[in-house]
Amino acid sequence: MPIPRFYCPLRLGRGQTLDLPPDAAHHAAKVLRMEAGHEVALFSGEGGEYTATITHISKNSVTVKTTAFHERERESPLAVTLAQAISSGDKMDYTLQKAVELGITHIQPLSSERSVVKLAGERADKRVRHWQQVVISACEQCGRNRVPEVAPIQPLLHWLGNLPPDALHLMLAPDAQHSLGGLPAPAVPVTLLIGPEGGLSPSEIRAAESRGFTPVRLGPRVLRTETAALAALAAMQTLWGDFKQA
Repeated sequence: MPIPRFYCPLRLGRGQTLDLPPDAAHHAAKVLRMEAGHEVALFSGEGGEYTATITHISKNSVTVKTTAFHERERESPLAVTLAQAISSGDKMDYTLQKAVELGITHIQPLSSERSVVKLAGERADKRVRHWQQVVISACEQCGRNRVPEVAPIQPLLHWLGNLPPDALHLMLAPDAQHSLGGLPAPAVPVTLLIGPEGGLSPSEIRAAESRGFTPVRLGPRVLRTETAALAALAAMQTLWGDFKQA
């Protein structure tokens, strides 16, 4: 059975004694009910992981001592930025959690014309912090040692005006002429644009196309926003990424 993994954003080293961050300590002590002598894995998000042994547990803290470093990398060779229009309820959490499992490298939440959820100011900042924690938890679960960043929310049209040029820009559209499977394997990172529940508006589609986005379809059926992103990522990993190599 795999040992529990915890994100520990500290400068880690072999033979180091440290207290787990509060969330990790709570999960180890209160949820998993671990005890002194149990082994855990720690990762800082910069690559690789340390094994560590719990040396002490108190009411509010868990102390561990690192024992060995392992240069384990579980990243896909395919670098994908998911530009996801904000969805409502727990759909966004689900999308981000599974996107991390599918190897996403960067996440850009977007507000669009048809987004049901409108966020700004402190509410937006709080939601981004929540999404980042969802990403961290997904990394702990799936074995990734590098944590994708959740960028601050941007309006879609503003974001389109500041895109990096060295990427393959794709957006899902059920009536697109091109299929994902018909594209050649990219030699550059991929940016995948996904609309909200009501889809991107015609003006947003035109703006994205003017910035070099290629509309692609996955099949004859219209997918929900949370399904579309994950289906596209799984397809890309199969065609061009680490699913193909497995």
